[in-house]
Amino acid sequence: MDTPKFPPPQDEGEKQVLAALSEIQDQLLLRKLDRTTYVRSHDVLGLYEQTLEQVKRLNDIRDGKSIEENQVDRVVDSCFQLLSLFFMTIGRNNEAPAAYALTSTIKRLLDHLTEADLFSAKDLDSMSHTLEHMSEIIHSNSNIESAPWLETLIAGRIDRCRASLTKLQKKVEDIAEPLRPTAERLVSILRQMAAVNTRSKFSPKDIHKFEQQLKDISETRKDGNFVDEQGNILQGSEKVSSLLERCQMYTGIILERGGKFPDKWRQIYNVLLGIRNELDKLSLTQAWSLRETDLFDFQRQLDKIDESRVDGNWLDEDGQPADLYVQRTLLYLIRRSYGYIYHLMISSEPVSEALLPIYNQLQTLKRCLMEVKNSGGVASVRELYPYSMKLNSIDNMRVDGKFMVGEDIPEGQGSVTELLAECFDLNYELRIAAEDVSRSQTPDTR
Repeated sequence: MDTPKFPPPQDEGEKQVLAALSEIQDQLLLRKLDRTTYVRSHDVLGLYEQTLEQVKRLNDIRDGKSIEENQVDRVVDSCFQLLSLFFMTIGRNNEAPAAYALTSTIKRLLDHLTEADLFSAKDLDSMSHTLEHMSEIIHSNSNIESAPWLETLIAGRIDRCRASLTKLQKKVEDIAEPLRPTAERLVSILRQMAAVNTRSKFSPKDIHKFEQQLKDISETRKDGNFVDEQGNILQGSEKVSSLLERCQMYTGIILERGGKFPDKWRQIYNVLLGIRNELDKLSLTQAWSLRETDLFDFQRQLDKIDESRVDGNWLDEDGQPADLYVQRTLLYLIRRSYGYIYHLMISSEPVSEALLPIYNQLQTLKRCLMEVKNSGGVASVRELYPYSMKLNSIDNMRVDGKFMVGEDIPEGQGSVTELLAECFDLNYELRIAAEDVSRSQTPDTR
């Protein structure tokens, strides 16, 4: 694993910890790549306990000392990132270790939103809700007793995220309520233009469409300001006007370049484009194809490219910074990719990957039954037979009320059982409604 910018440890004890943690990391990486069988809880928990033991040893070595961050810290972070994603994979999403990787992604996103000064209230609301949920998990977690320092570590990461989030929320509040929809629309336009700019086939017509929208927004101003019905300048008018000008300037840059990316930056562009496209595919097929640990490689690649910037920009072989077009395009791809990773993490179901095939089938059945219900139900009970047969076949898979895989009882039994019960309830409601309709249509021969 790369450890750029991090020197090796000098202390003999730390060297031993590094060797032990590197071995644990290798085991985690090998387990991540193994698709021949599902990830078992006891495998993950065993490596988790080993990691805790080494970190406790590291803390004892460093107790009372001022230590410069070194390769040990980097490997500790990698181990916890992997373990965090493994906890999601085995369905233990609501335990403290699972929050580690998510806090890393949120912090990255917040840092980028702060740097770009481009965000919407929806972005912040989602992260605020996620941080609140993670905080509840940390403070109510019963399995953290063996490592109270881990609770403190993750709680501190959540607090740092909240501090950044609060600053961004203050910026939203500084814009008058009537003007916020305009600001949101401008953020959306800028992001859509950035997406158009990275398509395989660039179409100026799409950018001209946004140009017209920007012109329409500009024409709502009076003497260069956004005003209320009484003609008073709205709070935040200057900021939103600046955002409008930023969008207008960007349309000019994109049209001038015509989707052509400089060859000397093509390699990094292709890597980031590939990551963005892969994550986009995963977001569409997540329920069926994602193993949460897959996100680790994407994260590390993005982190490495993001951290290679100097004063916020990339330098070419001659030490010259990338121009504005290149910088903005690459940053868009990085930020969009982090956004996908965040979405995939918060969408992860608290169900072991061993039970996901059953869980996904039940999700599909529930959607179908809801659609049938919302469209007026069925004409006869016979139409429900396929649903009833499928539900019964799934129910019959249980052994003593549990869904077993071999001799194992995978995590997420409660979620799967609850979803199965919901499907049975919906099916029953539809059957009763169909029987009532049938009886009402049967002529009374008495």
